[in-house]
Amino acid sequence: MKNNRDDLASAFFAQSDSPKVEWRVADGLTDYDTALAFMEDRVAAIRAGTAAELVWLVEHPPLYTAGTSAKAGDLLAADRFPVYATGRGGEYTYHGPGQRVAYVMLDLKRRREDIRAFVAALEQWIIATLGAFNVRGERREDRVGVWVTRPERPPLPDGSPAEDKIAAIGIRLRKWVSFHGISINVEPELAHFDGIVPCGVRGHGVTSLVDLGLPVGMDDLDRALRDAFEPVFGPVER
Repeated sequence: MKNNRDDLASAFFAQSDSPKVEWRVADGLTDYDTALAFMEDRVAAIRAGTAAELVWLVEHPPLYTAGTSAKAGDLLAADRFPVYATGRGGEYTYHGPGQRVAYVMLDLKRRREDIRAFVAALEQWIIATLGAFNVRGERREDRVGVWVTRPERPPLPDGSPAEDKIAAIGIRLRKWVSFHGISINVEPELAHFDGIVPCGVRGHGVTSLVDLGLPVGMDDLDRALRDAFEPVFGPVER
């Protein structure tokens, strides 16, 4: 299905003369407040020119986050897990074990000052990553994130195929340096999404690579993320 963001993403953010992006993978579960504080400091350092751009891969303990467009009615179980108000775009989302969160701290002033194109490039990165496991991720014109169709389920009332969300995007920019980023479901507890309306989208489900029948581990996904990142955003420090 053709999406207008396909054309935006075709203009890559990679720069042939860019310094390599630092690539870091956190061990264990990362406290959310710790992650926020780290990103704040790193973004300031990137803008000051004292630190390299960074992609930071983490897992969080179970929690919900509220973006700047979050609606109170979309938080269905306020007492289930900690809820964090955050300055990223978007609505409510869930983070927890088995979900890979990639915090993306890039200098768009040097790369390209275009928020819509940056979001499209993040989507393209996710789609290419999923493609490494023969999963067809798709954009939707009216929804940010990446979706997979579920032809084994009955179609929706309008006749369109059932589909589930497998990856979310929520970003923030400060002086054209990005932070927050993307999340891809590898093997999270999908029932934990029931405490929110994920990203404010009703009528659709949430899935994961393991839910799709793929025995993918976090290390497998991390390798695919790294390989798919470079054609879109440029080389990383391996």
